[in-house]
Amino acid sequence: MAGVAKRDVVLKVQGLKKSYGPVTIIEGFNLSVHAGEAVALVGRNGVGKSTILRCLVGADRPDEGEVTICGNRLSETNAQIRRDLATVIDDLDFFPDLAVVEHLDLLARAHGLDDPDDIVDDVLEEVQLVQQAGQLPSTLSSGQRRRLALATAFVRPRRLLVLDEPEQRLDVEGVEWLGRRLKQDLGEGLAIVLASHEPSLIKAIGAREVQLVAQQ
Repeated sequence: MAGVAKRDVVLKVQGLKKSYGPVTIIEGFNLSVHAGEAVALVGRNGVGKSTILRCLVGADRPDEGEVTICGNRLSETNAQIRRDLATVIDDLDFFPDLAVVEHLDLLARAHGLDDPDDIVDDVLEEVQLVQQAGQLPSTLSSGQRRRLALATAFVRPRRLLVLDEPEQRLDVEGVEWLGRRLKQDLGEGLAIVLASHEPSLIKAIGAREVQLVAQQ
């Protein structure tokens, strides 16, 4: 992330609309997020926070509007988008026969990182899964699986990180750790968009809040 100017626009969303059948969830949604900035989507359940996040990462296709990341229009086939965008928005389907450390090693090597072994070791220690490194994900507790999901984002390059309620299944200590970790990333020029019901996490990273309301 070195060399990223603090005011570079990392994410730009223009005129986003998404409907499911006759029900419009999001309409006319616009957003710009700069390097080193965090934005928190807030509002009650059902107002479209997760829908927006899924459109931002290509999991859902909007009916109208455009999403660009670092100037590139969102496309799952764009190698630069895949390199710039990291996300934890759903419970991940981990490979059943790969151990925790093997998952992270595969990701680090797939993204061509220098010193992948050192990076994986550092992330395992940070997410407190060193003792569980040789275990299969199916044997982890729900909180440990959440830490592993976050580790899959931390172990790879990224300029934009999209998170849907990342505090889920973390204890108080875990939420505090996550706030410190995301604050560190922001200081290095990462842009973050998240949905969260945890005010302490939003405050810890100094996120700009975007309040969503239900469509009429």
